[in-house]
Amino acid sequence: MAKRKPTRMNTIPCRRPYQGVVQILRFHWRSYVAAVAGVVVAWLALPFLANPGRTLVVLGSAPALFWVASSLVVSHYVYDRFPLYDLNWVGPMLSRAPRRWINIHCGLDETSAVLAAMFPDAASQAVDIFDPLAMTEPSIRVARRISRPAISSASMRYDSLAFPAAWCDAAFCIFTAHELRRHHERMRLFREIARTLTPEGEFILVEHSRNWPNFLAFGPGFLHFFSPSRWRKAAFDAGLTVRTELPLTPFVHAYIMRRTT
Repeated sequence: MAKRKPTRMNTIPCRRPYQGVVQILRFHWRSYVAAVAGVVVAWLALPFLANPGRTLVVLGSAPALFWVASSLVVSHYVYDRFPLYDLNWVGPMLSRAPRRWINIHCGLDETSAVLAAMFPDAASQAVDIFDPLAMTEPSIRVARRISRPAISSASMRYDSLAFPAAWCDAAFCIFTAHELRRHHERMRLFREIARTLTPEGEFILVEHSRNWPNFLAFGPGFLHFFSPSRWRKAAFDAGLTVRTELPLTPFVHAYIMRRTT
């Protein structure tokens, strides 16, 4: 199951300057088109409206335009300007360099090649846990269709990872676990990760938070994220303890966990 990456692949992939924000537009273009079209139609109707209808249209369209712009600006900051995907922050979070690690994603894998370059002597496996019954967002299918991962992945069920117990000493799950929308699904994934970890192994989870900065940035879209307390609850129910929380940005948090027992 474990794969050692060839030397020629152990180079940090180069991200394009606007890669992150362009991906957001490609993944969610229907939502952006619908929002802009709705505002345009509303403003075209203004001459035919009397107050208070005209005022309501103006007040309603302003937040929509703001969130369209702010979501793209923040996405560019998080995914393109902030050094998130160089993963230099990973090393200080781990207590030791892993000998075996897994990286879990659901189709868009932008980190396995970076991790392979960071830990060239480690055995590793990228894992695709996409489940069409549990992950129903159209954006996931778009991402899977257009992504070209540098490292091949093994497809596994999120609640039944094909690894022996205590196989790896590091597991990564970066912008993936929130696609499991139900608590029991996230808990089952975490329980499987806990099973695969060695007693001193560490699990790094990276996610947006359901907080005020993300509300200001994404509007109602922030409901797609989960609060830190929800992640701690899923970890606790799965037999994991959150050892460290690190706010990478006001919008993105990293959690490092270990097995409780």
